[in-house]
Amino acid sequence: MNFIIWLVVGGLIGWIASMIMRTDAQQGAILNVVVGIIGSMIGGWVIAPLLGSATVNQNDFSLRGLLASLLGAVILLAVVNLVRRGTAR
Repeated sequence: MNFIIWLVVGGLIGWIASMIMRTDAQQGAILNVVVGIIGSMIGGWVIAPLLGSATVNQNDFSLRGLLASLLGAVILLAVVNLVRRGTAR
């Protein structure tokens, strides 16, 4: 059951991050899930210690945990865009 919640929340976080970075038309549902999960891992390493929380991957469904995961996903999409296009947006 935890795995299903992990996929759903990861998909939502990836979708919101793709809307923020304006890459939603280029990626589908599977890529949204991948971006959300990998973004949560990045957020857990970089942003969560600054906020004093854990991430969704660490079973923290608080607002700070979701924010750390979302910011990690946005960072991931910015890096991917920077590599592919030469610009972060």
